[in-house]
Amino acid sequence: MSNNRHWTHEAIRKIEADIQRSADTHLIKLAINSLQGIDIYLKDESTHPTGSLKHRLARSLFLFALCNGWVKQDTPIIESSSGSTAVSEAYFARLLGLPFIAVMPKTTARKKIEQIEFFGGKAHLVERSDQIYAESHRLAQALNGHYMDQFTYAERATDWRGNNNIADSIFSQMALEDHPIPEWIVMSAGTGGTSSTIGRFIRYQKYPTRLCVVDPENSVFFDYYHCLDKNLKHDCGSKIEGIGRPRVEPSFVPSVIDEMRHIPDAASIATMYWLEQRLGRKVGPSTGTNLYGVLQLAREMRESGKQGSIVTLLCDSGERYLETYYNPAWIQQQFGDYSRYAQELATLV
Repeated sequence: MSNNRHWTHEAIRKIEADIQRSADTHLIKLAINSLQGIDIYLKDESTHPTGSLKHRLARSLFLFALCNGWVKQDTPIIESSSGSTAVSEAYFARLLGLPFIAVMPKTTARKKIEQIEFFGGKAHLVERSDQIYAESHRLAQALNGHYMDQFTYAERATDWRGNNNIADSIFSQMALEDHPIPEWIVMSAGTGGTSSTIGRFIRYQKYPTRLCVVDPENSVFFDYYHCLDKNLKHDCGSKIEGIGRPRVEPSFVPSVIDEMRHIPDAASIATMYWLEQRLGRKVGPSTGTNLYGVLQLAREMRESGKQGSIVTLLCDSGERYLETYYNPAWIQQQFGDYSRYAQELATLV
């Protein structure tokens, strides 16, 4: 057996050993008395070793690249990211002894950059979010490295049929609840990989559950879902870090989605703060986007006399955003007044 094949086998073993050391993430039930008969659950992805939903994606991307022969011993890994995927990929690169460079917009939260550096990676910052793709390609070519390209490979790197993917985990954990088969699963999209995995799994397992994808302002996904024009582009990126894209990403698969909703940024921020008060801990802004969509659906179910369950994701911890989304001056500058939505949420007791 060649040295390269032996190294690949060892690399895969190390990743699988890391999986064995990790327990599943918690499923938190959110009690809201004014929504009696409608059970809301948050799958807490912040408890992964790298603190976010992207831990699953990074693991899948590394296994995909290794099994395709794209990554070998000493191959530099380059990724374009808004932060969380890069943190998780830095973790796995260190596990395998590989150099890692994250190409990110300069607006990325400083805490995420520090976490990338903690895991031995380097941050390569660009002015705008739409510059990360070309710069990642350039670096990979210049360094004879591998561009991981989460935006292309996210939807195909994960085994959507099961094998303890996030959808499989959700349905397994729901098995003993009052409404074990969710009416809805609600997810925001960054690459589109997680929504693709969940949507495909639902169909493959023949569940009646519907998938709702929520999209922030300055993202093309909502418009693309309705017009299917792959050439759609925005001049600026989403202000809700980690989700929404200024261009249509290859991993976003609209045909597995039952409904999309456009969520105002101010609603995401208000819901993030509202949930902090409910949980007693801080969550990231994309969780606010997810939960606002859940609450819209829950109220519609209540008004139509339906009962059931809705599941969404707590994507990451708010501790990563203390200098930004939990900084009142920064919030005022970026988003302005969100009191309308805060008052709306205050009615949910």
